[in-house]
Amino acid sequence: MTEYMLAFVLALVAALIATPLVKILAARTGALDKPDARKVHKKPIPRIGGLGIYAACMLSMVIVMGYADLSGELYWGVVGLMISGTLIMLVGLIDDYKNLPAKVKLLGQIGAAAVLVLGFDVRIDFITDPFGDYIYLEWFAVPATIFWLVGLSNTINLIDGLDGLAAGVSSLAAITIMLVALEQNVMIIAVLTAALAGAAVGFLFYNFNPAGIFMGDSGALFLGFMLAGISVIGAVKCAATIALIVPILALGLPILDTAFAIVRRYRGGVPIFRPDKGHLHHRLLGLGFTQRQAVLLMYVISALLGLSAVALTAVSNQIAIFILMIVMVSIIYGAKKLGILSMRNA
Repeated sequence: MTEYMLAFVLALVAALIATPLVKILAARTGALDKPDARKVHKKPIPRIGGLGIYAACMLSMVIVMGYADLSGELYWGVVGLMISGTLIMLVGLIDDYKNLPAKVKLLGQIGAAAVLVLGFDVRIDFITDPFGDYIYLEWFAVPATIFWLVGLSNTINLIDGLDGLAAGVSSLAAITIMLVALEQNVMIIAVLTAALAGAAVGFLFYNFNPAGIFMGDSGALFLGFMLAGISVIGAVKCAATIALIVPILALGLPILDTAFAIVRRYRGGVPIFRPDKGHLHHRLLGLGFTQRQAVLLMYVISALLGLSAVALTAVSNQIAIFILMIVMVSIIYGAKKLGILSMRNA
């Protein structure tokens, strides 16, 4: 069995075993997500499922990476990712229990990102323009990388509104990055994303509608952060444009949904951190879709975006950017038709 397949299977089995244990822990410690006007579930449900995702992913990484032959810089980059991933999970776990103020939670996320960027020197040093020329970020590299890590963490967190949605979209994004890594022959990235995908798929067995457990902020922040961090490490091993465009497109749905939420709340004169019911999944429910139908539709959209990301690696930068622009315009047009940019009924 290849290393990446082993990583996927180990994480999958570990998540299947760990998640029921986390459910018991959540019930005993009061980590329950109670219904309210914005949420769609009708009874309290355990909400620290991210602990199971984290444990399964880390176990798989530790076991498989023990066999990997990594250079010093890459080895410490992976170690840094695991340490900072642990920190971001703990920030989310505390929030699952204590409901931290938004600003405090954001500072915790920035701190976890800073550990990876400043403590282990994992950052985006350059990107390439459509003509193949290098653009060095220089002093902007650190804040840009931290913004990337924190931003992707929150996109997964914000889309976590229906049973199985965040876990499924994250799984598809991880598999997309894994396929591109295999195509580019970057095995370390394939192994890391395989472990992440396996953990998310194993958790999804208990999280798909009707969900028996939610991942909570501990899971959503961890998944988003790991996807972002893996892509930064990937930028060291292959073309930075490929490493960064692929996750942007693979996570296009939650990224744009987050962007729409910021625009919607700004236009409506409300704080951008205030939750609302204007996200895509809320709009689909409002149109009469069931939870399963809405989630499956969003899976299909995410899978199509993922396939597009894989296809982009075979074309020039100019064509890739042109395709990206068409995709974004199409999604923005659809968002306007659904009313996602309006605070009305949000």
